[in-house]
Amino acid sequence: MFQFRDRVVAEKIIRRIAGMNVDLTLMHVCGTHQDTIVRYGLDVLLRKQGVRIRQGPGCPVCVTTTTEIEEAVVLARRGKTIATYGDMLRVPGASGSLIDARSEGAKVKVVYSITDAVKLAERTGDETVFVAIGFETTAPATAITLLGKPPENFSILSCHRYLPPALESLLSMGELKLDGIIEPGHVSTIIGTKPYERLSVKYMLPQVIAGFEPLDVLMAVYMIARQTQSSRAIVENEYARTVREEGNLKALRAMSEVFRPIDSKWRGFPVVPGSRMKLRSEFASYDAEERFREELGATIGAEFSEPSGCGCDRVLRGLIEPRECPLFGEACSPERPVGPCMVSLEGSCNIEYRYRRSSQI
Repeated sequence: MFQFRDRVVAEKIIRRIAGMNVDLTLMHVCGTHQDTIVRYGLDVLLRKQGVRIRQGPGCPVCVTTTTEIEEAVVLARRGKTIATYGDMLRVPGASGSLIDARSEGAKVKVVYSITDAVKLAERTGDETVFVAIGFETTAPATAITLLGKPPENFSILSCHRYLPPALESLLSMGELKLDGIIEPGHVSTIIGTKPYERLSVKYMLPQVIAGFEPLDVLMAVYMIARQTQSSRAIVENEYARTVREEGNLKALRAMSEVFRPIDSKWRGFPVVPGSRMKLRSEFASYDAEERFREELGATIGAEFSEPSGCGCDRVLRGLIEPRECPLFGEACSPERPVGPCMVSLEGSCNIEYRYRRSSQI
């Protein structure tokens, strides 16, 4: 049986890459890819072969803005029950984090899915707000839940985002010369391969959709290197065992029925056109921003500065490595996070800290 962590196969792929004598700067946009790359030392192996890989805006918690975090904190302090994933608790807003609000007596509950949040609302009868984060991977679950008409005391703060517009924004900024992008398998399982095609055409950029095992990542690098050597720029699908060209049509229909795209900021980015999922008017009663607009007041759309010295904005654009942030490992750690890249398990800084703390910090 084919093993996705087979050392012999990995060495063969590395030798193939080495034989090409490449000099490549690549980016991926997935926290799971980053975990695989650092956990198995693929970045070190590949750097010896002339390949550098940076993580871009692939961590949903990390790209959620201070404004959105602050909205959740404000609602918690106004007596709403906030249901969210554990990664979100310690991300700082402008006036503190959700865990700070909980320490003050606010009702902040950790859930593992939107289904848990709905059950919480049904069980308690409290006004319950689910902080809905994630890309096209998690948005279908939110859409299907709302189509199922959850209880009237339930609403969502939609921080869901579409990934392709962020890639377009990143490439158009031109801050970092990239030779290729490793696209995320999870998102691509939903959206398919076609949304990436225009980027390859417009920017002459090779792209490979990859799975999450070490051999998946190594094969993606090899496929990009092969494209660059033959002067091609297309979208290839290494993760064909899961990703189809058309994506998941049922999930896409549900998302389209419930959400519409609006322009939105991402942490570290300017306004990205058509990149955030806003609930359509038919679902406005479940939209926490609309439902509690008076209580949120000026928080909606407010501009908040990033924490002093935090390099998360540059990490998310691939401009610096986590260790190049002056706060990394000292002023900022998972126990005392300054920015979200150190909070989330999918954040570059958190991953770097966890796997290389003892030998390099």
